[in-house]
Amino acid sequence: MTSVNVSLNLGAVNTPSPEMGEVTLTEKAKQYMQRACENGYMTLSVSGGGCSGYRYVWGQTNEPSEEWLKPIDDILLIDTMTELLVKGSVIDYVEGLAGSFLDIQNPMQKTACGCGLSFGV
Repeated sequence: MTSVNVSLNLGAVNTPSPEMGEVTLTEKAKQYMQRACENGYMTLSVSGGGCSGYRYVWGQTNEPSEEWLKPIDDILLIDTMTELLVKGSVIDYVEGLAGSFLDIQNPMQKTACGCGLSFGV
């Protein structure tokens, strides 16, 4: 498995998506992930850590294994624990003066670390 360097913006608590439970990718996020992974998959998991309790962990894999759920939009794999912590999230790819990053708008998030690298639910 190859790691992907991705900055993360953990902004304020956001409004849930219309169908709470589904993780949604914007078109820009899908295009970025397809470029970054070529013929593989982007992976998203959550681990304990950081100031607020959890942190997102991005990666890549060529073959999905049993630990991953069915791919979202044929490009993003998440595990069962992560699914519980990112219900209703919208993932976007943002480009700006400070750089580019995958932005997770997570309605489950109740707190965020000041450095923007961890979150709490």
